[in-house]
Amino acid sequence: MPRRDYLDWIVYQIYPRSFCDGNGDGIGDLNGITAKLDYLKMLGVNAVWLSPCYKSPNCDNGYDISDYRDIMDEFGTLDDWKRMISEMHARGIKLIMDFVANHTSSEHVWFKEARSSRENPFHDYYIWRDEIPNDWQSCFGGSAWEYNEETEEYYLHSFAVGQPDLNWENPKVREEMCAVVDYWVGMGVDGFRCDVLNFISKDFAKGKICDGDRLHEYVKELFGREEVKHVFTVGECSYGENEIADICGEDRKELTCIFQFDHFCIGKTEDKFVKADLNLNDLRKTLVKWQNICERKNLLYTLFTDNHDNAHYISRAGNDLQFRYECATAYCAMFYLLKGIPFIYQGQEWGTPDPHYPSITDFCDVETINYYDAHKDKLSEEELIGRINFGSRDNTRRPLCWTNDKNYGFSSAERTWSNLHTRGGEVNLEQDRESEKSVFAFYQKTLALRKESEAIRFGSFEDCTEKDGYFAYKRVCGGDEILVVVNFDGESEIAGLPEWEYLFGNGQKRSANGRYSPFETAVYRKRRKI
Repeated sequence: MPRRDYLDWIVYQIYPRSFCDGNGDGIGDLNGITAKLDYLKMLGVNAVWLSPCYKSPNCDNGYDISDYRDIMDEFGTLDDWKRMISEMHARGIKLIMDFVANHTSSEHVWFKEARSSRENPFHDYYIWRDEIPNDWQSCFGGSAWEYNEETEEYYLHSFAVGQPDLNWENPKVREEMCAVVDYWVGMGVDGFRCDVLNFISKDFAKGKICDGDRLHEYVKELFGREEVKHVFTVGECSYGENEIADICGEDRKELTCIFQFDHFCIGKTEDKFVKADLNLNDLRKTLVKWQNICERKNLLYTLFTDNHDNAHYISRAGNDLQFRYECATAYCAMFYLLKGIPFIYQGQEWGTPDPHYPSITDFCDVETINYYDAHKDKLSEEELIGRINFGSRDNTRRPLCWTNDKNYGFSSAERTWSNLHTRGGEVNLEQDRESEKSVFAFYQKTLALRKESEAIRFGSFEDCTEKDGYFAYKRVCGGDEILVVVNFDGESEIAGLPEWEYLFGNGQKRSANGRYSPFETAVYRKRRKI
Protein backbone atom coordinates (compact mmCIF):
# COMPACT_ATOMS: atom_id res chain seq x y z
CA MET A 1 0.00 0.00 0.00
CA PRO A 2 1.41 3.47 -0.87
CA ARG A 3 2.54 5.31 2.26
CA ARG A 4 0.33 8.34 1.50
CA ASP A 5 -2.74 6.14 1.87
CA TYR A 6 -1.94 5.52 5.55
CA LEU A 7 -2.56 9.22 6.22
CA ASP A 8 -6.26 8.40 5.71
CA TRP A 9 -6.18 6.02 8.69
CA ILE A 10 -7.63 6.99 12.08
CA VAL A 11 -6.78 4.23 14.55
CA TYR A 12 -8.62 3.38 17.78
CA GLN A 13 -6.83 1.23 20.36
CA ILE A 14 -8.93 -1.34 22.20
CA TYR A 15 -7.77 -3.02 25.38
CA PRO A 16 -10.22 -5.94 25.13
CA ARG A 17 -10.40 -6.88 28.81
CA SER A 18 -11.71 -3.40 29.66
CA PHE A 19 -13.67 -2.35 26.58
CA CYS A 20 -17.08 -4.06 26.73
CA ASP A 21 -18.33 -7.32 28.24
CA GLY A 22 -20.58 -9.16 25.80
CA ASN A 23 -21.44 -12.25 27.87
CA GLY A 24 -21.88 -10.86 31.39
CA ASP A 25 -18.90 -12.53 33.10
CA GLY A 26 -17.31 -9.23 34.15
CA ILE A 27 -14.53 -9.37 31.54
CA GLY A 28 -14.45 -7.51 28.24
CA ASP A 29 -14.48 -9.77 25.18
CA LEU A 30 -14.56 -9.95 21.38
CA ASN A 31 -18.35 -10.02 21.13
CA GLY A 32 -18.43 -6.88 23.25
CA ILE A 33 -16.15 -5.24 20.68
CA THR A 34 -18.36 -6.37 17.80
CA ALA A 35 -21.38 -4.85 19.54
CA LYS A 36 -19.65 -1.44 19.63
CA LEU A 37 -18.48 -1.25 16.00
CA ASP A 38 -21.30 1.07 14.97
CA TYR A 39 -20.21 3.37 17.77
CA LEU A 40 -16.64 3.42 16.42
CA LYS A 41 -17.94 4.17 12.95
CA MET A 42 -19.99 7.05 14.38
CA LEU A 43 -16.92 8.43 16.13
CA GLY A 44 -15.07 8.51 12.83
CA VAL A 45 -12.33 5.90 13.14
CA ASN A 46 -11.49 3.47 10.33
CA ALA A 47 -8.96 1.16 11.97
CA VAL A 48 -8.69 -0.69 15.28
CA TRP A 49 -5.50 -1.67 17.08
CA LEU A 50 -6.47 -4.63 19.25
CA SER A 51 -4.24 -5.27 22.25
CA PRO A 52 -3.40 -8.99 22.69
CA CYS A 53 -6.36 -11.36 22.62
CA TYR A 54 -4.35 -14.60 22.24
CA LYS A 55 -4.24 -17.51 24.66
CA SER A 56 -2.50 -16.36 27.82
CA PRO A 57 -2.30 -17.13 31.56
CA ASN A 58 -2.35 -13.33 32.08
CA CYS A 59 0.88 -12.87 33.95
CA ASP A 60 1.03 -9.56 32.09
CA ASN A 61 -2.57 -9.12 30.91
CA GLY A 62 -2.18 -10.92 27.60
CA TYR A 63 1.35 -9.83 26.70
CA ASP A 64 2.49 -13.28 27.84
CA ILE A 65 1.24 -15.47 25.00
CA SER A 66 0.85 -19.23 25.37
CA ASP A 67 -0.61 -19.82 21.87
CA TYR A 68 -0.18 -17.34 19.03
CA ARG A 69 -2.87 -18.97 16.90
CA ASP A 70 -5.82 -19.07 19.28
CA ILE A 71 -7.99 -16.74 21.37
CA MET A 72 -7.95 -16.33 25.14
CA ASP A 73 -10.88 -18.25 26.65
CA GLU A 74 -12.10 -15.18 28.53
CA PHE A 75 -12.34 -13.22 25.28
CA GLY A 76 -14.24 -15.80 23.25
CA THR A 77 -13.37 -18.16 20.41
CA LEU A 78 -11.63 -18.00 17.08
CA ASP A 79 -15.09 -18.00 15.47
CA ASP A 80 -15.95 -14.90 17.55
CA TRP A 81 -12.74 -13.29 16.25
CA LYS A 82 -13.64 -14.16 12.65
CA ARG A 83 -17.08 -12.63 13.07
CA MET A 84 -15.53 -9.52 14.62
CA ILE A 85 -13.08 -8.90 11.76
CA SER A 86 -15.79 -9.62 9.20
CA GLU A 87 -18.06 -7.02 10.81
CA MET A 88 -15.14 -4.56 10.97
CA HIS A 89 -14.37 -4.94 7.29
CA ALA A 90 -18.06 -4.62 6.42
CA ARG A 91 -17.95 -1.15 8.03
CA GLY A 92 -14.66 -0.14 6.39
CA ILE A 93 -12.69 -0.63 9.62
CA LYS A 94 -9.27 -2.27 9.36
CA LEU A 95 -7.79 -4.49 12.07
CA ILE A 96 -4.28 -4.13 13.51
CA MET A 97 -3.30 -7.01 15.79
CA ASP A 98 -0.73 -6.74 18.58
CA PHE A 99 2.35 -8.81 17.71
CA VAL A 100 4.52 -9.84 20.67
CA ALA A 101 7.76 -11.20 19.25
CA ASN A 102 10.33 -10.69 22.02
CA HIS A 103 8.94 -13.22 24.48
CA THR A 104 6.31 -15.87 25.05
CA SER A 105 4.52 -16.99 28.17
CA SER A 106 6.34 -19.48 30.37
CA GLU A 107 3.20 -21.57 29.77
CA HIS A 108 3.82 -21.74 26.02
CA VAL A 109 4.55 -25.30 24.88
CA TRP A 110 7.90 -24.14 23.51
CA PHE A 111 9.09 -23.01 26.91
CA LYS A 112 7.61 -25.98 28.76
CA GLU A 113 9.68 -28.20 26.48
CA ALA A 114 12.71 -25.90 26.58
CA ARG A 115 12.98 -25.85 30.35
CA SER A 116 12.66 -29.64 30.69
CA SER A 117 16.09 -30.54 29.31
CA ARG A 118 19.16 -29.01 27.72
CA GLU A 119 18.84 -31.61 24.97
CA ASN A 120 15.24 -30.76 24.13
CA PRO A 121 14.86 -29.41 20.56
CA PHE A 122 13.07 -26.32 21.90
CA HIS A 123 15.79 -25.47 24.43
CA ASP A 124 17.55 -23.13 22.01
CA TYR A 125 14.31 -21.22 21.40
CA TYR A 126 15.18 -19.22 24.54
CA ILE A 127 18.26 -17.57 26.06
CA TRP A 128 20.10 -19.54 28.73
CA ARG A 129 23.28 -19.13 30.79
CA ASP A 130 24.94 -21.42 33.34
CA GLU A 131 25.59 -18.45 35.59
CA ILE A 132 24.07 -14.96 35.70
CA PRO A 133 26.28 -13.19 33.12
CA ASN A 134 25.48 -9.55 33.81
CA ASP A 135 23.41 -7.14 35.87
CA TRP A 136 20.59 -6.71 33.38
CA GLN A 137 17.38 -5.66 35.09
CA SER A 138 13.84 -6.60 34.12
CA CYS A 139 11.71 -3.69 32.91
CA PHE A 140 9.30 -4.69 35.68
CA GLY A 141 11.96 -4.61 38.39
CA GLY A 142 14.53 -7.07 39.72
CA SER A 143 17.04 -9.22 37.88
CA ALA A 144 16.29 -10.18 34.27
CA TRP A 145 17.63 -13.68 34.98
CA GLU A 146 15.60 -16.48 36.58
CA TYR A 147 16.87 -19.89 37.72
CA ASN A 148 15.44 -23.06 36.17
CA GLU A 149 15.94 -26.13 38.35
CA GLU A 150 15.37 -28.76 35.66
CA THR A 151 18.36 -27.65 33.57
CA GLU A 152 20.31 -25.86 36.34
CA GLU A 153 20.49 -22.72 34.20
CA TYR A 154 19.22 -19.16 34.16
CA TYR A 155 16.87 -17.88 31.47
CA LEU A 156 16.52 -14.27 30.36
CA HIS A 157 13.25 -12.37 30.87
CA SER A 158 13.37 -8.69 29.93
CA PHE A 159 9.93 -8.28 31.48
CA ALA A 160 8.06 -10.52 33.94
CA VAL A 161 9.44 -13.86 35.14
CA GLY A 162 6.57 -15.48 33.23
CA GLN A 163 7.74 -13.87 29.97
CA PRO A 164 10.96 -15.63 28.86
CA ASP A 165 12.77 -13.92 25.97
CA LEU A 166 12.94 -15.77 22.67
CA ASN A 167 16.34 -16.45 21.12
CA TRP A 168 16.13 -14.66 17.78
CA GLU A 169 19.61 -15.84 16.82
CA ASN A 170 18.02 -19.25 16.32
CA PRO A 171 16.70 -19.36 12.70
CA LYS A 172 13.91 -21.70 13.80
CA VAL A 173 12.54 -18.96 16.08
CA ARG A 174 12.55 -16.52 13.17
CA GLU A 175 10.74 -19.06 11.02
CA GLU A 176 8.13 -19.55 13.75
CA MET A 177 7.52 -15.81 14.05
CA CYS A 178 7.21 -15.39 10.27
CA ALA A 179 4.67 -18.21 10.31
CA VAL A 180 2.65 -16.40 13.01
CA VAL A 181 2.57 -13.23 10.89
CA ASP A 182 1.53 -15.23 7.82
CA TYR A 183 -1.22 -17.02 9.75
CA TRP A 184 -2.96 -13.80 10.79
CA VAL A 185 -2.41 -12.09 7.42
CA GLY A 186 -4.09 -15.12 5.87
CA MET A 187 -7.01 -14.54 8.24
CA GLY A 188 -7.46 -11.00 6.91
CA VAL A 189 -5.48 -8.88 9.39
CA ASP A 190 -4.51 -5.48 7.94
CA GLY A 191 -1.55 -4.68 10.17
CA PHE A 192 0.49 -5.31 13.29
CA ARG A 193 1.52 -3.20 16.25
CA CYS A 194 4.88 -4.71 17.21
CA ASP A 195 5.40 -4.85 20.97
CA VAL A 196 8.91 -3.89 22.25
CA LEU A 197 10.28 -4.90 18.85
CA ASN A 198 13.76 -3.50 19.44
CA PHE A 199 14.25 -6.08 22.23
CA ILE A 200 14.40 -9.00 19.77
CA SER A 201 18.10 -8.30 19.11
CA LYS A 202 20.53 -8.36 22.06
CA ASP A 203 24.24 -7.58 22.23
CA PHE A 204 25.90 -9.32 25.17
CA ALA A 205 29.36 -8.02 24.29
CA LYS A 206 28.16 -4.42 24.47
CA GLY A 207 25.81 -5.06 27.40
CA LYS A 208 22.68 -4.16 25.38
CA ILE A 209 19.47 -5.97 26.26
CA CYS A 210 17.87 -4.39 23.17
CA ASP A 211 18.82 -2.64 19.90
CA GLY A 212 21.42 -5.24 18.98
CA ASP A 213 23.28 -5.24 15.66
CA ARG A 214 20.94 -7.74 13.99
CA LEU A 215 17.68 -5.85 14.61
CA HIS A 216 17.27 -4.63 11.02
CA GLU A 217 18.05 -8.08 9.65
CA TYR A 218 15.36 -9.65 11.83
CA VAL A 219 12.72 -7.03 11.02
CA LYS A 220 13.34 -7.36 7.28
CA GLU A 221 13.02 -11.10 7.59
CA LEU A 222 9.62 -10.60 9.22
CA PHE A 223 8.07 -7.84 7.14
CA GLY A 224 10.24 -7.37 4.05
CA ARG A 225 8.89 -10.49 2.39
CA GLU A 226 6.82 -10.09 -0.79
CA GLU A 227 3.75 -11.81 0.65
CA VAL A 228 3.42 -9.38 3.60
CA LYS A 229 4.87 -6.14 2.24
CA HIS A 230 1.34 -4.68 1.91
CA VAL A 231 0.73 -5.03 5.66
CA PHE A 232 0.81 -1.95 7.93
CA THR A 233 3.35 -2.15 10.77
CA VAL A 234 4.01 0.16 13.69
CA GLY A 235 6.82 -0.61 16.11
CA GLU A 236 7.08 0.17 19.79
CA CYS A 237 10.62 1.50 19.88
CA SER A 238 11.36 5.15 20.61
CA TYR A 239 14.18 6.31 18.36
CA GLY A 240 15.85 9.51 17.25
CA GLU A 241 15.81 11.00 13.78
CA ASN A 242 18.46 8.80 12.17
CA GLU A 243 17.31 5.55 13.80
CA ILE A 244 13.72 6.11 12.64
CA ALA A 245 14.86 6.71 9.08
CA ASP A 246 16.90 3.50 9.26
CA ILE A 247 13.93 1.34 10.23
CA CYS A 248 11.01 3.21 8.60
CA GLY A 249 12.49 4.57 5.37
CA GLU A 250 10.46 3.72 2.27
CA ASP A 251 13.28 1.66 0.79
CA ARG A 252 14.12 -0.20 4.00
CA LYS A 253 11.48 -2.96 3.78
CA GLU A 254 11.15 -2.96 7.57
CA LEU A 255 8.41 -0.98 9.36
CA THR A 256 5.75 1.45 8.13
CA CYS A 257 6.23 3.68 11.18
CA ILE A 258 7.04 3.58 14.89
CA PHE A 259 5.69 5.17 18.04
CA GLN A 260 7.99 8.10 18.80
CA PHE A 261 7.88 8.81 22.56
CA ASP A 262 9.79 12.10 22.84
CA HIS A 263 6.65 13.96 23.84
CA PHE A 264 5.92 11.32 26.49
CA CYS A 265 9.32 11.86 28.08
CA ILE A 266 8.86 15.58 28.73
CA GLY A 267 8.54 16.09 32.45
CA LYS A 268 9.28 12.45 33.21
CA THR A 269 11.85 11.33 35.74
CA GLU A 270 13.74 8.05 35.46
CA ASP A 271 11.06 6.65 37.76
CA LYS A 272 7.75 6.64 35.87
CA PHE A 273 5.85 6.58 39.17
CA VAL A 274 7.25 9.97 40.23
CA LYS A 275 5.34 12.95 38.88
CA ALA A 276 7.30 15.87 37.49
CA ASP A 277 6.17 19.12 35.90
CA LEU A 278 5.46 18.92 32.18
CA ASN A 279 6.28 22.15 30.37
CA LEU A 280 3.75 22.59 27.57
CA ASN A 281 6.12 24.88 25.69
CA ASP A 282 8.58 21.99 25.55
CA LEU A 283 5.74 19.79 24.29
CA ARG A 284 5.05 22.28 21.49
CA LYS A 285 8.73 22.42 20.50
CA THR A 286 8.93 18.62 20.43
CA LEU A 287 5.89 18.31 18.19
CA VAL A 288 7.22 21.00 15.86
CA LYS A 289 10.58 19.24 15.69
CA TRP A 290 9.02 15.93 14.67
CA GLN A 291 6.66 17.49 12.14
CA ASN A 292 9.69 19.00 10.44
CA ILE A 293 11.79 15.82 10.67
CA CYS A 294 9.04 13.66 9.17
CA GLU A 295 8.42 16.18 6.38
CA ARG A 296 12.12 16.37 5.55
CA LYS A 297 12.70 12.60 5.60
CA ASN A 298 9.30 11.51 4.23
CA LEU A 299 8.42 9.56 7.37
CA LEU A 300 5.01 8.77 8.82
CA TYR A 301 4.52 10.24 12.31
CA THR A 302 2.25 8.62 14.89
CA LEU A 303 -0.06 11.06 16.69
CA PHE A 304 -1.04 9.86 20.17
CA THR A 305 -1.45 11.00 23.74
CA ASP A 306 -2.77 7.91 25.54
CA ASN A 307 -2.18 4.16 25.54
CA HIS A 308 -2.46 1.09 27.78
CA ASP A 309 0.97 1.65 29.39
CA ASN A 310 0.63 5.16 30.79
CA ALA A 311 -1.70 7.34 32.82
CA HIS A 312 -4.26 9.41 30.91
CA TYR A 313 -2.64 12.42 29.27
CA ILE A 314 -5.11 14.94 30.66
CA SER A 315 -4.14 13.74 34.15
CA ARG A 316 -0.39 13.75 33.49
CA ALA A 317 -0.15 16.89 31.38
CA GLY A 318 -3.16 18.98 32.27
CA ASN A 319 -5.86 19.76 34.79
CA ASP A 320 -8.39 16.89 34.87
CA LEU A 321 -10.57 18.57 37.50
CA GLN A 322 -11.17 22.26 36.80
CA PHE A 323 -10.41 22.06 33.07
CA ARG A 324 -11.08 18.43 32.15
CA TYR A 325 -13.20 19.28 29.07
CA GLU A 326 -10.85 22.02 27.96
CA CYS A 327 -7.74 19.82 28.37
CA ALA A 328 -9.25 16.85 26.56
CA THR A 329 -10.37 18.95 23.60
CA ALA A 330 -7.20 21.07 23.48
CA TYR A 331 -5.00 17.98 23.20
CA CYS A 332 -7.38 16.51 20.64
CA ALA A 333 -6.91 19.50 18.33
CA MET A 334 -3.22 19.92 19.12
CA PHE A 335 -2.30 16.35 18.16
CA TYR A 336 -4.91 15.09 15.71
CA LEU A 337 -4.78 18.03 13.29
CA LEU A 338 -1.04 17.57 12.80
CA LYS A 339 0.34 15.49 9.94
CA GLY A 340 0.54 11.80 10.74
CA ILE A 341 -1.56 8.80 11.71
CA PRO A 342 -3.88 9.42 14.69
CA PHE A 343 -4.08 6.78 17.43
CA ILE A 344 -6.91 7.22 19.94
CA TYR A 345 -7.07 5.14 23.11
CA GLN A 346 -10.44 3.86 24.32
CA GLY A 347 -12.32 6.34 26.53
CA GLN A 348 -9.99 9.18 25.63
CA GLU A 349 -12.69 10.49 23.28
CA TRP A 350 -14.94 11.39 26.19
CA GLY A 351 -12.22 12.77 28.43
CA THR A 352 -11.61 9.86 30.80
CA PRO A 353 -9.23 10.96 33.59
CA ASP A 354 -7.21 8.82 35.98
CA PRO A 355 -9.06 7.15 38.88
CA HIS A 356 -7.74 7.12 42.45
CA TYR A 357 -7.64 4.18 44.87
CA PRO A 358 -6.60 3.94 48.54
CA SER A 359 -4.82 0.56 48.68
CA ILE A 360 -2.43 -1.66 46.73
CA THR A 361 -5.15 -4.33 46.83
CA ASP A 362 -7.07 -2.16 44.36
CA PHE A 363 -4.40 -2.72 41.69
CA CYS A 364 -3.83 -5.67 39.33
CA ASP A 365 -0.87 -4.73 37.13
CA VAL A 366 2.31 -6.79 37.62
CA GLU A 367 4.58 -3.77 37.10
CA THR A 368 2.65 -1.83 39.75
CA ILE A 369 2.70 -4.64 42.30
CA ASN A 370 6.43 -5.22 41.75
CA TYR A 371 7.05 -1.49 42.28
CA TYR A 372 5.06 -1.52 45.50
CA ASP A 373 6.97 -4.54 46.83
CA ALA A 374 10.32 -2.95 45.95
CA HIS A 375 9.52 0.35 47.72
CA LYS A 376 7.24 -0.54 50.64
CA ASP A 377 10.14 -0.54 53.11
CA LYS A 378 11.61 2.70 51.74
CA LEU A 379 8.62 5.03 51.50
CA SER A 380 5.62 5.85 53.64
CA GLU A 381 2.40 4.11 52.61
CA GLU A 382 0.84 7.47 51.76
CA GLU A 383 3.66 8.51 49.44
CA LEU A 384 3.90 5.08 47.83
CA ILE A 385 0.17 4.84 47.09
CA GLY A 386 0.31 8.38 45.74
CA ARG A 387 3.05 7.37 43.33
CA ILE A 388 1.16 4.27 42.27
CA ASN A 389 -2.04 6.22 41.61
CA PHE A 390 0.00 8.48 39.33
CA GLY A 391 2.14 5.96 37.45
CA SER A 392 0.25 2.66 37.37
CA ARG A 393 -0.69 1.11 34.05
CA ASP A 394 -3.99 0.23 35.71
CA ASN A 395 -5.00 3.88 35.20
CA THR A 396 -5.93 3.24 31.57
CA ARG A 397 -6.89 -0.42 32.02
CA ARG A 398 -9.99 -0.04 34.20
CA PRO A 399 -13.36 -1.09 32.73
CA LEU A 400 -14.74 1.62 30.46
CA CYS A 401 -17.62 3.75 31.69
CA TRP A 402 -20.21 3.85 28.91
CA THR A 403 -23.43 4.80 30.71
CA ASN A 404 -24.95 5.66 34.09
CA ASP A 405 -26.29 2.10 34.42
CA LYS A 406 -24.97 -0.84 36.45
CA ASN A 407 -21.18 -1.12 36.22
CA TYR A 408 -21.39 2.02 34.07
CA GLY A 409 -22.61 -0.07 31.15
CA PHE A 410 -19.42 -2.13 30.89
CA SER A 411 -20.94 -5.40 32.12
CA SER A 412 -24.10 -6.92 33.59
CA ALA A 413 -21.99 -9.04 36.01
CA GLU A 414 -22.19 -8.69 39.78
CA ARG A 415 -18.42 -8.21 39.86
CA THR A 416 -16.05 -6.93 37.19
CA TRP A 417 -12.50 -8.21 36.70
CA SER A 418 -11.05 -4.93 38.02
CA ASN A 419 -12.41 -2.17 40.22
CA LEU A 420 -14.65 0.28 38.43
CA HIS A 421 -13.42 3.79 37.74
CA THR A 422 -13.73 5.99 40.82
CA ARG A 423 -15.03 8.89 38.67
CA GLY A 424 -17.34 6.77 36.50
CA GLY A 425 -20.49 8.42 37.76
CA GLU A 426 -19.14 11.81 36.75
CA VAL A 427 -17.31 10.88 33.53
CA ASN A 428 -18.91 8.40 31.16
CA LEU A 429 -19.93 8.47 27.50
CA GLU A 430 -23.65 8.89 28.17
CA GLN A 431 -23.04 11.77 30.54
CA ASP A 432 -20.60 13.40 28.13
CA ARG A 433 -22.88 13.24 25.10
CA GLU A 434 -25.72 14.86 27.06
CA SER A 435 -23.46 17.72 28.17
CA GLU A 436 -23.15 21.08 26.41
CA LYS A 437 -19.42 20.56 26.81
CA SER A 438 -19.10 17.20 25.06
CA VAL A 439 -15.58 15.90 24.47
CA PHE A 440 -17.04 13.23 22.18
CA ALA A 441 -18.71 15.86 19.97
CA PHE A 442 -15.41 17.73 19.70
CA TYR A 443 -13.61 14.52 18.66
CA GLN A 444 -16.28 13.91 16.01
CA LYS A 445 -15.75 17.39 14.56
CA THR A 446 -11.98 17.02 14.62
CA LEU A 447 -11.98 13.61 12.92
CA ALA A 448 -14.59 14.75 10.38
CA LEU A 449 -12.37 17.71 9.45
CA ARG A 450 -9.42 15.36 9.16
CA LYS A 451 -11.30 13.12 6.73
CA GLU A 452 -12.60 16.05 4.67
CA SER A 453 -9.50 18.24 4.52
CA GLU A 454 -6.54 17.42 2.29
CA ALA A 455 -4.60 20.09 4.17
CA ILE A 456 -4.94 18.11 7.41
CA ARG A 457 -4.16 14.71 5.90
CA PHE A 458 -1.48 15.60 3.38
CA GLY A 459 -0.60 19.28 3.75
CA SER A 460 2.56 21.01 4.85
CA PHE A 461 3.05 22.17 8.43
CA GLU A 462 3.95 25.71 9.50
CA ASP A 463 4.53 26.78 13.10
CA CYS A 464 2.93 30.19 13.67
CA THR A 465 3.75 30.50 17.38
CA GLU A 466 5.55 33.71 18.32
CA LYS A 467 6.00 33.27 22.07
CA ASP A 468 5.54 30.77 24.87
CA GLY A 469 2.12 30.02 26.30
CA TYR A 470 0.30 28.69 23.26
CA PHE A 471 0.70 26.70 20.03
CA ALA A 472 -0.54 27.98 16.66
CA TYR A 473 0.10 26.18 13.39
CA LYS A 474 -1.08 26.07 9.78
CA ARG A 475 -1.75 23.08 7.56
CA VAL A 476 -1.71 23.88 3.83
CA CYS A 477 -2.44 21.83 0.71
CA GLY A 478 -3.21 23.67 -2.51
CA GLY A 479 -6.13 25.97 -1.89
CA ASP A 480 -7.03 24.39 1.46
CA GLU A 481 -5.51 26.15 4.50
CA ILE A 482 -6.31 25.38 8.15
CA LEU A 483 -5.18 27.28 11.24
CA VAL A 484 -5.14 25.60 14.68
CA VAL A 485 -4.71 27.61 17.88
CA VAL A 486 -4.24 25.90 21.25
CA ASN A 487 -3.67 27.96 24.37
CA PHE A 488 -1.90 26.39 27.33
CA ASP A 489 -2.70 26.45 31.04
CA GLY A 490 -2.64 30.22 31.60
CA GLU A 491 -4.27 33.18 29.87
CA SER A 492 -2.49 34.35 26.71
CA GLU A 493 -2.78 37.40 24.49
CA ILE A 494 -2.32 36.13 20.94
CA ALA A 495 -1.68 38.42 17.96
CA GLY A 496 -0.38 38.25 14.42
CA LEU A 497 -2.57 35.37 13.20
CA PRO A 498 -4.68 35.56 10.03
CA GLU A 499 -8.37 36.34 10.51
CA TRP A 500 -9.89 33.33 8.79
CA GLU A 501 -13.28 31.67 9.04
CA TYR A 502 -13.99 30.10 12.45
CA LEU A 503 -14.84 26.39 12.15
CA PHE A 504 -15.11 25.13 15.74
CA GLY A 505 -13.45 25.25 19.14
CA ASN A 506 -13.95 24.40 22.79
CA GLY A 507 -15.23 27.86 23.74
CA GLN A 508 -17.41 30.51 22.18
CA LYS A 509 -16.93 31.54 18.55
CA ARG A 510 -14.06 33.99 18.51
CA SER A 511 -11.49 35.85 16.46
CA ALA A 512 -8.12 34.13 16.01
CA ASN A 513 -6.41 37.03 17.79
CA GLY A 514 -7.13 38.18 21.31
CA ARG A 515 -7.06 36.93 24.90
CA TYR A 516 -7.39 33.15 25.28
CA SER A 517 -8.51 31.36 28.43
CA PRO A 518 -6.66 28.34 29.88
CA PHE A 519 -6.68 25.44 27.38
CA GLU A 520 -8.91 27.36 24.98
CA THR A 521 -8.75 25.99 21.44
CA ALA A 522 -10.05 27.17 18.07
CA VAL A 523 -9.79 25.97 14.46
CA TYR A 524 -10.03 28.26 11.40
CA ARG A 525 -10.07 27.89 7.61
CA LYS A 526 -9.05 30.36 4.92
CA ARG A 527 -12.08 31.36 2.91
CA ARG A 528 -11.94 29.63 -0.43
CA LYS A 529 -12.39 31.61 -3.63
CA ILE A 530 -15.49 30.63 -5.56
